[in-house]
Amino acid sequence: MEHRTISIADQVFEILEKDILTGVYARGELLTETKLSEKLGVSRTPIREALRRLEQERLVVGTSRGMRVVGLDGRDIEDIYEIRIRVEGLAARRAAERATGEQLAELKRVLDMQEFFTFKEDSDSIIDADNQFHDMLYRLSGSLVLYDTLSPLHRKIVRYRKVSVRHGGRAKESYAEHKAIYEAIAAHDPDQAEELLLRHTVNARNSIRSLGED
Repeated sequence: MEHRTISIADQVFEILEKDILTGVYARGELLTETKLSEKLGVSRTPIREALRRLEQERLVVGTSRGMRVVGLDGRDIEDIYEIRIRVEGLAARRAAERATGEQLAELKRVLDMQEFFTFKEDSDSIIDADNQFHDMLYRLSGSLVLYDTLSPLHRKIVRYRKVSVRHGGRAKESYAEHKAIYEAIAAHDPDQAEELLLRHTVNARNSIRSLGED
């Protein structure tokens, strides 16, 4: 899978998406082209394009005064996990069938990085490593459809995953689960990889449920 060139509008979209999903912009807050242009130091054209994409993602909604932040609610989180539970195992299966030695070495590098940050209890870096692990696993499936379906869903719940890794030893559990998934993929065992990723996703959902985050 090839990486596309990142335009200014893409960069603005990623910044605004992250800020909405991590709570920098609260639900109900108004975003205007003028204020965002001044804050980010870019023209209004890429701001307008990024806001349009955010509207398509249903993270903002248009009003007469600007774009109002919608964000995600508890039902959205449940739906995201339900979709991941039903689809993500297929990505793991494909990865186990198709991963090359070079790709496995890169996945192991990301896993080692996650272990390091878990030991350091650096929650922000743990989440970054977690993002990279899942993103690469989706890429190893060799399917653009799976990647384009799962990667945005995983990003959308970053705020909730951040809360989860700070409580009850979930960070260590998640690392151990990732390690087992990696070993199944490295062994080219699609059945085991699919089962382990399914279990991991269910555990992640249950961890978030136990925190009562909305």
